[in-house]
Order: sequence, then C-alpha cells, then structure tokens
Amino acid sequence: MRRLLCALIVSFAGAAMAAAPAPQQAHAANETAVAIFAGGCFWCMEHPFDVLPGVISTTAGYTGGAKRKPTYEQVSAGGTGHAEAVRVRYHPSQISYEELLEVFWHNVDPLAVDRQFCDRGTQYRSAIFYTGVEQQRLALASRAALQASGKFGAPIATSVEPAGAFYAAEEYHQNYYVKNPVRYKFYRYNCGR
Repeated sequence: MRRLLCALIVSFAGAAMAAAPAPQQAHAANETAVAIFAGGCFWCMEHPFDVLPGVISTTAGYTGGAKRKPTYEQVSAGGTGHAEAVRVRYHPSQISYEELLEVFWHNVDPLAVDRQFCDRGTQYRSAIFYTGVEQQRLALASRAALQASGKFGAPIATSVEPAGAFYAAEEYHQNYYVKNPVRYKFYRYNCGR
C-alpha cells in the first residue's frame, strides 16, 4: 500500500511539473521586477540599461550603506557606506534577469576593488544587489561563470549583496546622459569607459 501511494505521489508530481509553464513563460505580460546594480558612477550605468527592450525605467541612486536619505555630497565624500547605483525596473516577460546581468558585466571592471575606472572609493564599488533568492542564485552563478571563464587572472571583486533601502539621487543626476550629452561623453571618454 505504501509503495502504491509513493508511486502515485511521484506520478502526480511528475505530471504537475510537466504541466507547469517554463520560468520565462510564467511571468504575466504586465508584471514588473526590479534589479539593482552598482558599477561606479551612476551616470554611466543608466544608458546601457535604458536602451534595452523590456526595461521600463532606470533610477540613479544610493544603496548599500547605513545613512538614511543620503545626499550626493555625503555619498561622494565616502562616509556613508552607500554605493552609487542604478535601479532597473523591467518586464521579466520581455527581458530576463540573466540578460541584465550580462549588460552589467559588460559595463564594469569586475577586478577593481573600491573603484571603477577613474572614480575611486567604496562609493564607486561594483556590486549586484539582489532582491530575492532567485536573483541571488543567478548573480552568484554569473559571477562564478565569469571567474571560471579564464578571461581574468585575478579574482572577481564585484560583490553580491542583499538589496536594502534604495534612495533616488537628486533630480539633476537622473538621465544625466540625456540632459548633458556633451559633458557625459567627455566624462566617459576621460574615464576610459
């Protein structure tokens, strides 16, 4: 009897798993998700995500520190523990978190410790701030794959951390590349990005 019951449970579970939609298909068309990445100056991190189909919006801001409602002056001085970051709101039915991770890795120096390109300090560190267990798993797997790729002769310095409070930066920082295209291009060029 026990063996029959186990066989029925296994059979039912297998049928249920076969009937379940694939993870990518499980997202409703209007469902949105959030990803948070720190990759040095947030001015340079908005544009690569903004151009992706499925990305709804990006917000430059501060996260990863202890100070509540920090200002740009406080964060850029380096005493808050926050990193300049970008919050990406996207449709998972149109673009996957894995695709966002690929864009992130192509826009940072993963070996740099407490800096990115010409910006120095912990506020310019590279980090992936995950918002759930699945994002954590995917971020750790992508970092491990990058390390195992053999492309780098040093350890990946980018951290994978739980997301905490995210504070939007001042309005003049939002979409800086659109509002100040000449200054933005000059900054990127001089920083070697």
